[in-house]
Amino acid sequence: MSIPVKLEAFEGPLDLLLHLIDKNKINIYDIPIVVITEQYLEYIKQMEAKNLEIMSEFLVMAATLINIKSKMLLPVEVTEEEEEVDPRQELVERLLEYKMYKYISEELKDKQLDASKVMFKPPTIPPEIAGYKEDINVEGLLSDLTLAKLHEIFKSIVKKQADKIDPIRSKFGKIEKEEINLSAKLIQIQEYGILHKIFYFRSLLEAQNTKMEIIVTFLGILELIKIGRIKIEQENRTDDIKITYLATDIIQMEEVGF
Repeated sequence: MSIPVKLEAFEGPLDLLLHLIDKNKINIYDIPIVVITEQYLEYIKQMEAKNLEIMSEFLVMAATLINIKSKMLLPVEVTEEEEEVDPRQELVERLLEYKMYKYISEELKDKQLDASKVMFKPPTIPPEIAGYKEDINVEGLLSDLTLAKLHEIFKSIVKKQADKIDPIRSKFGKIEKEEINLSAKLIQIQEYGILHKIFYFRSLLEAQNTKMEIIVTFLGILELIKIGRIKIEQENRTDDIKITYLATDIIQMEEVGF
């Protein structure tokens, strides 16, 4: 029975073999080599040998199929490990590899088509609006916050740090004085603010390693509130304090007379 196909429908001999396997609903791991070879050779007869390079690729595969077919008629070859060698194994591995790359190429083609449908619009914000910076009202930011609220949170954080200390092991070793620079801590807080933009007072203090670092961080937050670098919010009395870093740069404390 002839197969009415065109060469242009296939990219090569492996593509044709996959087509025949799918068409006949064949298990790729158990190819009936006689049937596939006959259909493949029938297709070769219908080809127009206009491109000798392409034609040669199909003829090489035809020779491979005939070779496999002849081996299938011979007694089964057994290796030293007493394992049967299937003459179709190498062909199956080539077909599976080709099928994988074909699937990947189709996926990439679909993504390219989807990307071609996306259009981007360049920003058209007027420079006078893009360069606008809202004045920071420090008094308004601090209107709903009292030092009593900050003090309560500070005490709870300090208590948590104290609970982590082993009362016995803490007596071992040599206790040295901690040298913590407030200016450096302020820069560190600003870097943290640029990175996270929005964070919470309690989580910032809990990230400190020692009681002295907690105290210096607490003072640094108050200083940044004073100069309008951060905004703080608290909806309820027991809620954590939300901190928003308003600036996009880091200011040295010497610039504000600190």
